[in-house]
Amino acid sequence: MVFLASGNAHKVAELQALAERDGLALEIRSAKVLGGMPAVAEDTGTFAGNARKKAIALRVIAPPGSFVLADDSGVCVDFLDGGPGVESAYFAGPQGDAAANLRKLVEVMRGVPAGRRGARFYCLLLLIDGAGEERVFEGECAGTLLDEPRGGAGFGYDPLFVPEGFTASYAELGEEVKGRLSHRARAWAALAAWWRDAKRAPCDRAPGSG
Repeated sequence: MVFLASGNAHKVAELQALAERDGLALEIRSAKVLGGMPAVAEDTGTFAGNARKKAIALRVIAPPGSFVLADDSGVCVDFLDGGPGVESAYFAGPQGDAAANLRKLVEVMRGVPAGRRGARFYCLLLLIDGAGEERVFEGECAGTLLDEPRGGAGFGYDPLFVPEGFTASYAELGEEVKGRLSHRARAWAALAAWWRDAKRAPCDRAPGSG
């Protein structure tokens, strides 16, 4: 079992689906099952720093020997010099309102020509194992921003982002396609590869065996 340092049901479902697709005997559980995610000020200015703070905070209340996973991700827009980036979850204010964040990005990019709407989604997964050792896995997906949101699936900035090689937004592509090419899927692929290798290593304790 792996406890995710988030109460975001979308992230839990997405990671669980990826684990099942990859044939990993992993159960991803929300911080809610431990009483809720402890309050964490995401103020380090880096994806890695914020993910580490969240993972450590959840580990304090998780059962001894548990694996804890934290995700920090965001959309990095060329026109905004990489912003909102690490501040993506709070782009419209400290309340962390995803709908408000999306509306703000639409307005900030209003009138920006197509050639200057390049962006990339970035994800960093930080895993702390039962012994307290940390491992970091990264993934990104390049693309462009639409003028207006499209699609009813996904969450966050998904309706505004079109990945390279596609004409549909993340929110229009569906979970199967997004599960192959998204930033989170690519970070997960790196984690899954490590997990399989660790389980095969004859001298190492298998992940999740404690």
